[in-house]
Parts: sequence; C-alpha cells; structure tokens
Amino acid sequence: MQTVKIVVTGPFSAGKTEFIRSVSEIDVVSTERKITAEAEKIKSSTTVAMDFGRITVDDDLVLYLFGTPGQRRFDFMWEILSEGMLGFIVMVDSARPETFREARSILETFRAYAPTPYVVAANKQDVDDAWDLEDMRVALRLDPKVKFLPCVARDKESVKKVLLELLYTILTEMESNN
Repeated sequence: MQTVKIVVTGPFSAGKTEFIRSVSEIDVVSTERKITAEAEKIKSSTTVAMDFGRITVDDDLVLYLFGTPGQRRFDFMWEILSEGMLGFIVMVDSARPETFREARSILETFRAYAPTPYVVAANKQDVDDAWDLEDMRVALRLDPKVKFLPCVARDKESVKKVLLELLYTILTEMESNN
C-alpha cells in the first residue's frame, strides 16, 4: 500500500480544517484553540499546530492530510509539516480578497520548502460575494499553468475533486521525471 502525504495550507479561516473534516474517514486530529476577541469576528477557534485526516483512495493508495495553522504566529509548524509531502493545496477564501496577498505569500513559502506539485483551491465559491475564478487568478498572480479549482470545503465531492486534481498533477510530474 502506498501512502501519500498532502499538506493543506492557506490563510487564517480559508477552510483548511473544514476541507480535511469533510473527506477524512477518521475523526480528524485537530489542535484547535479558542482565539482572541479580535479574530473571533471571523471564527471562534484556530488551528495552532496541525489538523490530521486520512482518506483511502483505493486498495493501493491512502492519503494522509495535514492541515497547517493559518496564523503567522504559528508558521514555525509550516516547515515541519512540509517535510516529506508529495504535494500541497493552498486554500483561498473567495469572499475575502484582503487575504489574497497572504495566500500568495504562503504559496511562495511552501514552494521554497519543497518543489512539489500543488494546486490552489478557491474555497467558498458557494457564497454570494465570492470572487470570480479568473479575477482571483489575476489577483493572486497565478501562472496560467497552475491548476486553480473552485471548491466548497464543506462539500465532500468538491473536496474530492481538488484532491484528485492534485494526485493527477503529482502522477504527471512523477512520470515526466522517469
């Protein structure tokens, strides 16, 4: 059986924990803590170390999903979590353009840790004020070759599509290196 480590990263409140929860076949191991009043306007808790989930794709393949903390004060965990990853997903909140610059910075940071395949997921595409994907691509300065996918982290099928696209990207890269 092949196990693949995938990291799910992105800014605070982008949907990383929800993404892992919606698809994990085990209870997600989560290190969430209550947060300050200032950030509480957005949500009441935050990941301080990591989230961990698992999904069996088939008899031969199991994905281990590691969610990173989104707050910069916990970014020391990013490099630790990136070790051994075969790919990563950058989650971006489609309705919070003020987080796009931070998402771009996180993407660059993870690319520096390991030159592994990645995809970018535009989460919360189901909300009224979600940005259009093409406008987001421009705002995030994403290369046209980068897979940029619509996502709703609460929707298992949506999450599966993002994971499958990342797996295809990883496989394509592995085949081209052989």
